[in-house]
Amino acid sequence: MRVEEALNEVRALQSQVAGAGRYCCYRSATILTSGLAALMAAVVQSMWIPHPQEHLGRYLLLWVGVATASVAITGAEILLRYLRSDSPHAQRQTAAAVRQFVPCIVAGALLTWAISKFGSEHTALLPALWAIIFSLGVFASAQQLPRGGYIVATYYLMAGLICLRWGQGAQALAPWTMVLTFGVGQSITAVVLYRQQEDADGAQATE
Repeated sequence: MRVEEALNEVRALQSQVAGAGRYCCYRSATILTSGLAALMAAVVQSMWIPHPQEHLGRYLLLWVGVATASVAITGAEILLRYLRSDSPHAQRQTAAAVRQFVPCIVAGALLTWAISKFGSEHTALLPALWAIIFSLGVFASAQQLPRGGYIVATYYLMAGLICLRWGQGAQALAPWTMVLTFGVGQSITAVVLYRQQEDADGAQATE
């Protein structure tokens, strides 16, 4: 009887450790909102900026604005969860995720500024470069994400390479490039996070 009780305690401890390891500071609803924002922005671009290379300022205003709003909303949610959390482990995981992901945001912002100011002939590369840099950020913070984190990172990388190959010439800066990368990519991320939450809720229900 004591052996069985000990085994049950070990299983319970393993379950708690696994659940802690799967902790993620991102939430599916917020990430899905950013994906839907990208889809809406693509519609706006198709109507407001039919020739983006001739109106680069408008193009950047639209997409940098969407990205800034998404980062602000996600950052505010992460900060709120951090401040409200009573778990030191969760706070450490959150801080680690932020530290690992912020460099890609800074690099993307600086790259956008440099190309728009000094290399306007390379503006067609922006969607691809944004996606590839974003994938590096996801790879860097994959340990703080659910198991599907590497799938998300790989998707962004592949989407960036597709844009690099086919988003040229008449297709340069076309709305589909941002739909393919961030519209679909954030939606996939939201699904991964939602499934993780469902698994965590199911595990708690069986305890």
